[in-house]
Amino acid sequence: MTIATDPVASTSSAKLGGYDFFQKVLGSPKYIVAPMVEQSELAWRKLSRKYGAQVIYTPMINAKLFAMENRKQYRNENFDIPSGEEGGPEDRPLIVQFCANEPDFLLQAAKVVESHCDAVDINLGCPQDIARRGHYGSFLQDEWDLIYQLINKLHTNLSVPVTAKFRVFSTVEKTVAYAKMLESAGAQVLTCHGRTREQRGHNSGLADWDKIRAVKQSVSVPVIANGNILFHSDIEACLAATGADAVMSAEGNLYNPALFMAAPFAPPRADPALPSTWCIASPTGLHPPHTRLALEYLDIVRSLKTHTSPGAIKAHLFKLLRPALGRETDLREQLGRVRGKGRDVLPKYEAIVQEMDARMLVQGGPVDELIAVDPATGLAVLPHWVAQPYVRALPKVAAEGDMNNEKAVAVVAEVGTPAPAPSKSPVTYREMGCKAFR
Repeated sequence: MTIATDPVASTSSAKLGGYDFFQKVLGSPKYIVAPMVEQSELAWRKLSRKYGAQVIYTPMINAKLFAMENRKQYRNENFDIPSGEEGGPEDRPLIVQFCANEPDFLLQAAKVVESHCDAVDINLGCPQDIARRGHYGSFLQDEWDLIYQLINKLHTNLSVPVTAKFRVFSTVEKTVAYAKMLESAGAQVLTCHGRTREQRGHNSGLADWDKIRAVKQSVSVPVIANGNILFHSDIEACLAATGADAVMSAEGNLYNPALFMAAPFAPPRADPALPSTWCIASPTGLHPPHTRLALEYLDIVRSLKTHTSPGAIKAHLFKLLRPALGRETDLREQLGRVRGKGRDVLPKYEAIVQEMDARMLVQGGPVDELIAVDPATGLAVLPHWVAQPYVRALPKVAAEGDMNNEKAVAVVAEVGTPAPAPSKSPVTYREMGCKAFR
């Protein structure tokens, strides 16, 4: 690989980088919310910050579309600068993420937001088919020259740092070499998602914390670990196993935005009108009533000048209320049928959530009887009225390049949890010592 640097442009001497940036600008965060398309929008960012998130990424934005002057509607829908809320004082620290494959368009897009954020991130990790078709995300990971140019273009021309979020390769050696290249290009923070490009959806499997640790040991910039965080109790395990500076959550945050808050329930947030057993504080962390989280989210949406898409609202409600929607099937159907634009949908959603809330309040019991362990997964089963993770079935691990049974056991063994000897059969959550899958 031959890499040429730009001899003309130079990084501003006033711009902080690496640990100076991580500590002085971001505040040495441990709890970070991932960039999620139509899911880490402003309203959700505000809710997540209320419950402990310290740094949040915007949803992924297409740099070329965002940079084009004739696509201002796309620009305002994805980062609404005119309304004055996105990137404002209550929306910081904030990192804006772009996907791109053309350095010039990426720089044009980044210049639009650089005064409204703390850093600009390049998406090198998206594994979805849309990324394959658009030629971005993890489908650039074999084009190291291009990736270097994308990062270095921002590093040498922006007033804020550039960061990168990426997926691992099938080997530690290639993953480490890749991370070093990203650092040499100018990335000031690296987020390592411990899954390969092929691990997605129901084939996600375990994220490889060993590879994240190898990355952390090979670079001099801060490293954020992404993957295998279901409960608050998984955070310290991940930090210990990887040595990372912080953890990033995507799905864990969507199903429980209080994921980053440890038990017991903080008194300022407690509702004295609720039964003491309705909010579960356990070794797994804090699990508030999902209906109350949903109503808080809808209140935030209503309070903003910035538009929140109806699709984002519906997706959030389905995830938050998921533990109860399988029981209250009539409400699930009503939620799916809601149609409308703008704030017109809010009364419809609120009516459904309030009805769910009323049904949940009549249920309860002694705290020590509310939490069980699923024998098939080994994970905690919480009452259906509280926010909790969605656990997919563990896929069979067979294809070359996928996570194997030995690796699954090793990830848990790294943090000191006893694990059985590897076998040829698929590893269950129980055999992995009740550790998180996502």
